[in-house]
Amino acid sequence: MFSKFWPYNTLRNQILIGFMLVMTIVLFVFGINTYSSVSELLTKSAAKHIQETAVQANGRLDALIGQMDTLTAQIMTDTYVQELLQNNLNGNTPDFSQRQKLARTVGHYQTYSKGVNRIELYTMDYLKLFPLDEQRLDNRVKKEWIWRADDLKGRPLWIGLDPDEPDHVLSLRRISLVDRWFSSGGYLLVSMDRSVFVPREPSTGGNQTEALVLMDPQGLPIISNLTITPDQSELLRGSSPYVTMNGIEYMMISQKSSETGWSLIILTPMQEVTKGISVLRNVLLISGLIGFLLFLLLSYLVSSLITRPILRLIKTMRGARDGILKRISHGSRTMELQELNYTYNQMADNINELIRLVYEKELLQSQTELKALQAQINPHFLYNTLEALYWSLSDKGEDELADLVIALSHIFRYVISATGRQEWVTIRDELEHIERYLQIMKSRLGSRLDWSIDSVKEYGNVPVPKLIIQPLVENAIVHGIEKRVRGGTLRVRIEPSPERSHLKVTIEDDGTGIEETVLKELLLSITTGTSIGSKRTGLGIRNVKRRLELYYGVTAGELTIESLPGVGTTVRFEIPIERETYDENNTNRTDRG
Repeated sequence: MFSKFWPYNTLRNQILIGFMLVMTIVLFVFGINTYSSVSELLTKSAAKHIQETAVQANGRLDALIGQMDTLTAQIMTDTYVQELLQNNLNGNTPDFSQRQKLARTVGHYQTYSKGVNRIELYTMDYLKLFPLDEQRLDNRVKKEWIWRADDLKGRPLWIGLDPDEPDHVLSLRRISLVDRWFSSGGYLLVSMDRSVFVPREPSTGGNQTEALVLMDPQGLPIISNLTITPDQSELLRGSSPYVTMNGIEYMMISQKSSETGWSLIILTPMQEVTKGISVLRNVLLISGLIGFLLFLLLSYLVSSLITRPILRLIKTMRGARDGILKRISHGSRTMELQELNYTYNQMADNINELIRLVYEKELLQSQTELKALQAQINPHFLYNTLEALYWSLSDKGEDELADLVIALSHIFRYVISATGRQEWVTIRDELEHIERYLQIMKSRLGSRLDWSIDSVKEYGNVPVPKLIIQPLVENAIVHGIEKRVRGGTLRVRIEPSPERSHLKVTIEDDGTGIEETVLKELLLSITTGTSIGSKRTGLGIRNVKRRLELYYGVTAGELTIESLPGVGTTVRFEIPIERETYDENNTNRTDRG
């Protein structure tokens, strides 16, 4: 699938697409931020304007409540009302004529009050004094409202909608008797037309209307130009500035009256609030499209300016396919491209020079290989010479010397074999090599050298690195047994570990041993890779330990040295048993002495 678009995967297109993506992201982020900021600004401005309207409307409502407070206070302090209620407390129940006279007093105050539907007067026993029917106060309103009016001690209590007449609003107030130290004398209940509480006519638009709701503390709407369900009433009592009712989202502004405890709520459709945002959105879209087209043109020009010199460089470099590296003669006004052309020209000169040098080196290498082939004849010449010496000694009856010569020949063949083919040998081969080496050393030391080699034939085919044991045997003879006047005995043991996962190799002698200070220096030199003194003491042991670590790892190749002066030295190490081939016989023991 991607192979179809591969021809279009050019630097120019990458730069063009990259610039366009950056510009698109910048325009998108800028447009979103601008749109969000302006939308928030318009919303806050509309909310502030509606809030001011709600404050003004609530102020007019409080002014109306104040007028009602003044009216009811005048009725409560009227001389005839005070006298009638005081006589009632003294046991003189008002008769019909006295109650009838209240119509003149109440009517006088009611005449000058707009919106007052009815004024009712009750005694402390909830009996009605005016009007002249016999309805009790506790049948008119709930006792909870009466008790709350008592707690207010003469201040008006706005109950809300009249249960008997839902188009009216009730206000209850306890009457205090002035001549009886403002003790409770009765109750004044005022019924008002709820239309007088409408602060203003709701504004109407072409499609949506602004809703106005006046709600009492219980969540019951007193006035509303919307049909409010109980669930919506609970929603309006919440603290969220946005509500959704009847599928329309509104911005809600609520203002609570300190006099009545009622809440004046103004609901403005969000469509009206954000009317100007659609214009802003169109402006941003048009501006973004124009900016996108301008930036597309600019990106094409910039990408062409950058890629044109690179295309020339590519064309020149393609000539290298034919084995020709040419220099670029065209310059560039851009510093980076000029540096690129200069670097290419310098590279072309260096490669041409290298081609010449490689050609000369190939000639020299051919000559070197010829010399190496000639050098391979030298080991064969050595083997042939030793073979001739062996037969010469054998013919003369020098069998002992002939055996030494043939042992020396085997040692040379074992050591000077091709490294790539004979890097690994078996335990059996390594022990045979040590046996031949000890025979040669026996001819030099005579009776001063005895040895024994103990091994388990079952593990004779376990592979080991070549010459991993012989340097340790040589150290034991040169630094231990040879320095002792009476000579000594060398023992080589190969035995499996208790788990039979490793072979334990031990080389021990009863020679002169090593002093404690020298032993510490030797162990330190093996660890750090340095030599002791000018004679490079410990080089063989260090090489063996290093080879063990390389072949088997640090743990498997751990090499230990134990020595006591005058007693002897013991060197041990372990190797893992891998790819072994078991022989029929279990043991193989060779003793020499």
